[in-house]
Amino acid sequence: MPNQPNTRRPPLSRARVLQAAVALADDAGLEAFSMRGLAQELGVVPMALYKHVANKDALLDGMVDIVFAEIELPSGDLDWRSAMRRRATSTREALQRHTWAIGMMESRHPGPANLRNHNAVMGCLREAGFSFDMAVHAYSAQDAYIYGFALQERDLGFETPESAGEAAQRRAETIGALDDYPYLVEVVTKLPASGYDNAVEFAWGLDLILDGLELLRHTGAEPA
Repeated sequence: MPNQPNTRRPPLSRARVLQAAVALADDAGLEAFSMRGLAQELGVVPMALYKHVANKDALLDGMVDIVFAEIELPSGDLDWRSAMRRRATSTREALQRHTWAIGMMESRHPGPANLRNHNAVMGCLREAGFSFDMAVHAYSAQDAYIYGFALQERDLGFETPESAGEAAQRRAETIGALDDYPYLVEVVTKLPASGYDNAVEFAWGLDLILDGLELLRHTGAEPA
């Protein structure tokens, strides 16, 4: 008798459930995400999931922690600015892969990857000479920029200079009386040829923030 192919699925585990959930959310977004759909994707009954995650909230906590695990931690081998720049770029790239996580990164119950990330960032800033209060301000300013940029990038959809121009043109069609909006007309007409690039814009704004933090680090000034 010929050997029958092994069609058995790998056993269900917490890691497999979480990875499948992340993949499903990446494909469909959280709006269409459900425990029933996840169970169907894994080929199990919904109740089988609850042996590995207590409920949907616990599932979301684990999914967000997977995103945190993809973010490069600040390295002690780099100066603080380089370490923060690499961590910021890595965070933006993780959120590009998992756009559903934008707005959830700081709202879920923290998992181990989340805790490692926050501890490493604070450690980098403190060891660079920032006071405790200044390190908290510096961390907050960076994350507000990173998460805000990721949200804008997702919602505006400017992936390339070409798509930026296409999006601007679509907006132009809804403006109406263009003479009333001269600066919007300028954006619509010049943006497609301006070489707009999200990565360049992100780095430019990030460097402005890091420049300001470097100045505050040297002067020891605290925000008013």
